[in-house]
Formats: sequence, C-alpha cells, structure tokens
Amino acid sequence: MTDERQRDERDDKDPGAAADEETVVLAAPTDETVALPVPAGAEQAPTSPGDAHGVPDEQPEPKAAQARKRRGPSGVIIIVLLALLGFTLAIQLRGESVDSDLAAMREDDLVRLQSDLSAQEDRLQREIASLEESQRQLQSGAQGRAAALEEATKRADELAILAGTVPARGPGLVIRFVAGPEPIAASDILNAVQELRGADAEAMQIEGSDGTTVRVVASTYFVDVDGGLQVSGRKLTGPYTMTVIGDPPTMRTALNIPDGLVPSIKSDGGNVIVDERDAVDVTALAAPVDLKHAKPVS
Repeated sequence: MTDERQRDERDDKDPGAAADEETVVLAAPTDETVALPVPAGAEQAPTSPGDAHGVPDEQPEPKAAQARKRRGPSGVIIIVLLALLGFTLAIQLRGESVDSDLAAMREDDLVRLQSDLSAQEDRLQREIASLEESQRQLQSGAQGRAAALEEATKRADELAILAGTVPARGPGLVIRFVAGPEPIAASDILNAVQELRGADAEAMQIEGSDGTTVRVVASTYFVDVDGGLQVSGRKLTGPYTMTVIGDPPTMRTALNIPDGLVPSIKSDGGNVIVDERDAVDVTALAAPVDLKHAKPVS
C-alpha cells in the first residue's frame, strides 16, 4: 500500500512523466510522401515537378542572349551609323593633322611651297597644250604622217634620256654632299634621288671624289660599303657630287623642305651645298639592259 501511494503521488506531481515512460513506436519509412505540419506564420516554399523528382529547374537565359534575341533591324542600323561616324571622325582628324603641319611651317617655307606648286601647275598646263597641239596635227590629214614621225622622234629622244643611253644638257643643279662626324649613307643619296624625281628631275648622275661617275636611272641602286658607296656595282668615295637637270627653284625647294634631306644631313653635322646653274651636262651613260624575255609588239 505504501508503494502504490508513493506512485500515485508521483503521478500527480508530474503528469508528463508517465507519457515519457511510454514506449514510442515509429513507423517504417515508405515511398509515400508524408506531409509534415507547418508552423503557424511560416510560408511553404513552392515546389515544382523537377524538385519532386530530384531534377533541377532550367536556369533562365543570360541577359546577353535575351538582348541578342531582342536585337532586330534597328540594332544593325545603329551599328552601321556608329561605323560611319567613326570613319568621318578619322577623316576629319587626318585633315586637321595636315592643317597643323602647314601651320607649323615658317613663312619662307610656305612661300617656297606655293612657288613649287605654281611651277608644277604651269608645267602641266604647257604639257597639256603641247599634247593637244600634237593631237590636232596628227588628225590634220596629209600633215599627219610628218607630225606623227616628228612626235615619235621626240618621244624616242625623251625616253633615251630617261633610260640614260644618251647624254643630256639643260638647266639644273650641282649638289655637293660633305660628310660630318657621320658618313653620307646610301639612304641619304637615295632620299635625294627620290626628292629630285618628285620635283620632276629629268636626268642625273653622281660622281665620287676620284672622278668615277655613274648615271642614275630607274634601275640604279645604292649600297653602303667600307670607305664609301657602291652605286650599281661601282664603288664611289666621298665627298659626292650630283648633277641634275630640271627646274632649279623647284628642285631646291624639294631638297630644303622641313625634316627633308638637307635638314637631316645638317643635323648630323654634315653639309649639302646646292648650286643653281643655267646649263649643266649629264654625260655619264647607263649600259643598256639586255632583255631576255620582253620583245616589242609590232
């Protein structure tokens, strides 16, 4: 009786203790989905068929792909307009660069440049008039044959001078290249030839200190060698003298342009002496080229 009274008193003091002493039996796991209770105030995350089967949902397309899909004809037009705008800006900047170069030139250089352009314009106008006169004579019937023969002879003489197979005489320049601490290089002579040809030089030759003279034609080449230059296979020693036939003021202007031949050689300690003359002689001859494949067409 005493034990039962003590157990009843213990049960009255802790009602949940009896429940704790009961054996709890858990159900075996099954394939069925068990819905668990959701605490009040908590939202249940939405589920999808893919989550139920363990397969992840498809990821949304990247923004770049969506933008490409939305890009239509308007996007292509915008790209074309931007390209045209860039091209226009490049042309404008190039024009401004040329204007800035002219603005940086001295007044004397601008005057010489204008004189050079005027001389070239006058020469071209005379050449146009001469060609028009030749055309008129060739089309004048009986006199056409004589005019054609005279024109052919004139052209043959001009081509012979350009090829260096005949001597020539006319107004021009005598240019002397004097080396400073640095020797006169083959590139300096080549630059001189190119600038003179750009100024319509018609014939030229180069002479070394020992009297060796070489005619300068289209096939002439220059190579640096010990103690001098090699010009078309012939060695020349400095100082060098070039004799050129052409319009003297035009050729002098071409040699003295800013950052050109004369300023470049003077900056290295050398000197270029240019002498204008009413008549100079180009007497050196170039060996004719032995053609192996080309033949004239009759």
